[in-house]
Amino acid sequence: MTEVSKKQNLITEYQIHEKDTGSCDVQIALLSARINHLTDHLRVHRKDFHSRRGLLAMASRRRKLLNYLKRHDLAKYTELLKRLNLRK
Repeated sequence: MTEVSKKQNLITEYQIHEKDTGSCDVQIALLSARINHLTDHLRVHRKDFHSRRGLLAMASRRRKLLNYLKRHDLAKYTELLKRLNLRK
């Protein structure tokens, strides 16, 4: 499965309406996929500090989006956390 088709699948899975490509849900899902991929990369390449910096930036951006969603729609926030399996 190519990178583009994985991204398309995530967008269609988390979009709110048919033409939605940039809502909070979609952005958080895409960032979570990239964070998981980069985490696996960093387990193998421990000294890749440039990628580690990018990972921290993505995690920070995801945290900000989650905080926004929590402030504006708590029900959607909790449902998204369960779908993405972010909390234990």
